[in-house]
Amino acid sequence: MSGHHQENTHYDVLIIGAGLSGIGMACHLAIDCPGKNVGLLERRNAIGGTWDLFRYPGVRSDSDMFSFGYQFRPWNELKVLADGPSIRAYVEETARAYGVDRRIRFGIGVTRASWSTEQKHWTVIAVNAKNDQACRFTCDFLITCTGYFDHEKGYLPDYPGIDRYQGQFIHPQRWPEGLAYRGKRVIVIGSGATAVTIVPAMAEETAHITLLQRSPSYIFSLPAHDGISAGLRHILPARLVYAIARKRNIYLQRLIYKAAKRWPAQVRALLLASVRKRVGPDVDLKNFSPRYGPWDQRLCAVPDGDLFEVLRKGKASIVTDTIDTFTESGIRLTSGKTLEADIIITATGFQLQALGGATLDVDGDERPVGELMTYKGVLLQDTPNMAVIFGYTNASWTLKVDLAASYICRLLNYMDDRHLATVTPRAPTNEMQSETILDSLSSGYVLRGGTSMPRQGRSVPWRVMHNYEFDRRMLLKLPIDDPALEFDAHSDTYARPKATDDVSSLG
Repeated sequence: MSGHHQENTHYDVLIIGAGLSGIGMACHLAIDCPGKNVGLLERRNAIGGTWDLFRYPGVRSDSDMFSFGYQFRPWNELKVLADGPSIRAYVEETARAYGVDRRIRFGIGVTRASWSTEQKHWTVIAVNAKNDQACRFTCDFLITCTGYFDHEKGYLPDYPGIDRYQGQFIHPQRWPEGLAYRGKRVIVIGSGATAVTIVPAMAEETAHITLLQRSPSYIFSLPAHDGISAGLRHILPARLVYAIARKRNIYLQRLIYKAAKRWPAQVRALLLASVRKRVGPDVDLKNFSPRYGPWDQRLCAVPDGDLFEVLRKGKASIVTDTIDTFTESGIRLTSGKTLEADIIITATGFQLQALGGATLDVDGDERPVGELMTYKGVLLQDTPNMAVIFGYTNASWTLKVDLAASYICRLLNYMDDRHLATVTPRAPTNEMQSETILDSLSSGYVLRGGTSMPRQGRSVPWRVMHNYEFDRRMLLKLPIDDPALEFDAHSDTYARPKATDDVSSLG
């Protein structure tokens, strides 16, 4: 590919990222907007995004697969929390099934996107990792599907004495291939989904493994296999079984979330009672009793209680304490206790990053994403022809991806039918709040890096509701035309019809 050829690459729609969201978006376009010339740019050399990046032992989804799978392509295994390689394979197969794999350019890292009002298109500047050459693409409509964390480096707290430690020190985001941990003493620092996954996955082979957490998380057990769906498959077609399981699980997730918000004390008591039953009398329940209410941060799901099992058998232990300092052979805790380790794994979370680190400008004016709101959680304020795909943080990520992608296809078809060239969301001046779109969570990574994320408004459509039923109606049913959207025709022959339905009637 010579630099000259790259100059002329123009797409109707350009998607940045070929992970779960990017592939989902491209498939929706293939289904609903088949005439569009669509391209995908992926910084990595493989499909899968997060699921290609994370290679630590036991890596898996922390959402059930019936709601984590795409709405248009059933997840046909009965594993409820699927492992990373299965999810990666599912995303790859989906890309192939819809011909999307042929539209991806790998090893292309986007650094900047610039909109020109005069030319009515985006110019995207990127770097080709193969030869370190800059390359350019243009497109009419730009969609970023880059998730919300930095793929280059994870978050590492500034630990005292870290340089003294003589053993192996590993961040799950940079897992070394073929790590030998059989018979070794291991400490996993962290309390989130990654930590609770790694501990049971390694416990059978390590001499001992300790989960060291500064503060506890809520952890609950889910069945590893869906017995109900397995039974139904004997009498119903697989596609119908998937649809039923999906509906049921979405409903249950929403029910648990709403209950946790309405009756936090009761839900907390239920969660802790279930832990007590599984870990047995010897494990202190304070290690599972967070200071915050259920769903103020993501709940951690463990398949068939695997974490509780290794704790009960004594193959693993859990310690809630803070780190005083690292030593040559491990960690000294604030309580004075010491933990010895050959390997220390820091499952301490992400660094937040919007748009995969790319910058935006409109006619030369910078558009810092952290100073803009999203319209309906999809389009970007004051930024023409651009969508940002964000999944749910309080339910399966993909549920929101499917809704957002369907909305974008509706919008593009609406614009084509009326010969409209651009759409720009415009917000009232007093609308913006300081909250970000991730503000339903109080997790460390959100508190640390929230300023880089898009903002929220006071009211719909600028407020992100994190509510599947509400979003379904807003994104799939309400008319596209809306006073908050400014459309511009290809020529001045088109007079815009008056808005008929106001979104504010929803909320």
